[in-house]
Amino acid sequence: MQENYQPLAIEQDVQAIWESSGVFNVSESSTQEKYYCLSMFPYPSGKLHMGHVRNYTIGDVISRYQRMLGKNVLQPMGWDAFGLPAENAAMQHGVHPADWTYENIDYMRDQLKRLGFGYDWSRELATCDPSYYKWEQWFFLKLLAKGLVYKKTAPVNWCPHDMTVLANEQVIDGCCWRCDTQVERKEIAQWFLKITAYADELLASLETLDGWPEQVKTMQANWIGRSEGVEMDFPVADMEQPLRIYTTRPDTLMGVTYLAVAAEHPLAFQAAINNTAISEFINDCKMMETSEAAMETMEKRGIDSGIKAEHPLTGELVPVWIANFVLMGYGTGAVMAVPAHDQRDYEFATKYGIAIKQVIFAKNGEDDDCSEHAYTVKGVLKNSADFDGLTSELAFVAISETLEKAQKGLRKTNFRLRDWGVSRQRYWGAPIPVIYCEDCGTVPVPEQDLPVELPRDVVLDGSQSPLVAHPTFSHVACPSCGKTARRETDTFDTFMESSWYFARFASSKADSMLDESAKYWLPVDHYIGGIEHAILHLLYARFFTKLMRDEGLLVCDEPFKKLLTQGMVLKDGTKMSKSKGNTVDPQGLIDQYGADTVRLFIMFAAPPEQSLEWSDSGVEGAFRFLKRLWKQAFTHNDAGGSVVALDKASMTDEQQTVRRFVHQTIQKVSHDVGVRTIFNTAIAANMELVNTLSKFVDDSDNGKAIRQEALESIVLMLAPIVPHICHQLWLDLGHQQAVLGVAWPQVDESALEQDTIELVIQVNGKLRSKISVSMTASSEEIQAQALNDELALRFIDGKPIRKVIVVPKKLINIVV
Repeated sequence: MQENYQPLAIEQDVQAIWESSGVFNVSESSTQEKYYCLSMFPYPSGKLHMGHVRNYTIGDVISRYQRMLGKNVLQPMGWDAFGLPAENAAMQHGVHPADWTYENIDYMRDQLKRLGFGYDWSRELATCDPSYYKWEQWFFLKLLAKGLVYKKTAPVNWCPHDMTVLANEQVIDGCCWRCDTQVERKEIAQWFLKITAYADELLASLETLDGWPEQVKTMQANWIGRSEGVEMDFPVADMEQPLRIYTTRPDTLMGVTYLAVAAEHPLAFQAAINNTAISEFINDCKMMETSEAAMETMEKRGIDSGIKAEHPLTGELVPVWIANFVLMGYGTGAVMAVPAHDQRDYEFATKYGIAIKQVIFAKNGEDDDCSEHAYTVKGVLKNSADFDGLTSELAFVAISETLEKAQKGLRKTNFRLRDWGVSRQRYWGAPIPVIYCEDCGTVPVPEQDLPVELPRDVVLDGSQSPLVAHPTFSHVACPSCGKTARRETDTFDTFMESSWYFARFASSKADSMLDESAKYWLPVDHYIGGIEHAILHLLYARFFTKLMRDEGLLVCDEPFKKLLTQGMVLKDGTKMSKSKGNTVDPQGLIDQYGADTVRLFIMFAAPPEQSLEWSDSGVEGAFRFLKRLWKQAFTHNDAGGSVVALDKASMTDEQQTVRRFVHQTIQKVSHDVGVRTIFNTAIAANMELVNTLSKFVDDSDNGKAIRQEALESIVLMLAPIVPHICHQLWLDLGHQQAVLGVAWPQVDESALEQDTIELVIQVNGKLRSKISVSMTASSEEIQAQALNDELALRFIDGKPIRKVIVVPKKLINIVV
């Protein structure tokens, strides 16, 4: 064994062994229990950052631990390779997006290997590979045939710089998240997946996800947003269709003083005819941010349309306003406003001098004044004609029934969730496989013609997708009639690729979307990724899983049994980012300290779910610990190691104490890693054991045997976290089999047994002494021994003893 720890040489040799043996490649033919551990795959941006390192180290530690429990562990890796950043980078550097992407993949793959992650590289995939997105196109056509896909014109967030649609979450302060350009509202035709058809199941099955953080389940439930309410009509003179609204508070119906419609509503367009002020207001609304978060904080603006609607119960005429806080894409694009009982409606009514009519009053005499703010609590109805005196709950039923009998309304369950728009007007994405024919309409691309591949001969100039004008891509023969037709030039939202990649990993070699292997591996047993993906990515992955199940491709209802959302990596209290100039290059740290040091620090600095504050001194501390561990093993070997088996019957008290601590550490670390999934405390426990071992000077046969057992236990407990050094130390400790094939250490219960226990003595709550007492000693015996302790007596100093408190197995507090 070498005297000095040389991480780079060790890691290079160990990784070569793993590479040549294919030790992490797994199959479905194993008789072991399966375990599928997956970290969210990266976008190949060029280099790994510390967030990547943390995410993938957590997944690798879990995978290696489960492997040591004897399970058949799948841990794959791939690349979320489509997207606008590659397109922009291609234009910036004068290269094709595919070349830029694959060059980055090659570099980042090498970085992942340098970090020693135990991936089954035989299953590697890139979502920009036609062999991957072929099956996405195939599945889209299956959904189209089932009526779960449709195309419609809808208002969208449009970035005029990137020339594409943005999701609400991609609009920040009214600007594009990528280029900071002011976002516009635009009406375009888009393809949608009918995720709302699964809204009830997506909500209900959250209850089955016991391994998910409650915070994430709550975020998903709020996004789906199930509500019970009433849909009702307000007729408008000279309009064929009434204004249809939905409300969860029909008990407030008699307090409606105005209606509000979106700027894109047909009524707004009608009102704008020959009205310059309304036209200008509608145009202004097109430039506003439309995310719901923005709606909460933005200034509420509106304009009177001049049109009035008829109240469905009283027949009174109610003014219709056009308001910027109503979105056409949510509900019907119209809302009833009850300013006395909704704060947003109250602020709007106060601003524009609209009447405020209170119809809900407190049940028990509490303050229900709404002269300065809305009264939003449910209560008792007044000023509501036949419904006076009813509670809000009873009025909900009574008013609903009245509307239903008059055929003016209907009780309905609604969802906040909207169908998923999957069209993007960019080049670097999977083409949507449909063709438009003047005679045949929308025609699916025949299955034998899949995949519809992106053409390579394109020029990217940022003006529009080059697919639109590409001579051989955009114009094709209609598969039905043979006439010249037009191919769809939109590409899929990249969320499409990331919504099923976990299943493709399980069937990576299948000549179909999925095969029986996916049914073996799924669901994923442990999924690791950032909290920023808690809503859309996870929701879409859950939706896709249910779609694949209903197509007979899977047998599970949910994709991920257990979810870990790791915290961010911070530096000086802020998130690491290139724009802030506070990033740390993991490659430089690997070259300086070795991968194990980087892995150890990133696992030791904070629990996985919490943010991690970067510390250069912390990295150096992790390196020093590994050198101390190496020195312990070298010193032990240099002294001859252990050649005689431990004789438990002849152990001294000190030997028993040290061995007990070894097995207490195994017990704690097993719980921290296997139950709590907390690694920093597991590492700390091993550090403490190394410190204890450094003070254990005993060259007897039993002493050497205990040191051997302790070192072996430390190596096995740290093997998932720092696998390279542990591989070498295991061999140096005299073993032929690689540590990868060794089981997790087990607690020797007999080692935990002890005849005596050390208790702390406090006087008036302050530590003054310690005593060793029998494990079977009674409280009276413990108390008597404590009151005779010389150190404790010094602090009692003859004062009268008022009380003695004995906390079993912990302490005695003497109160004087």
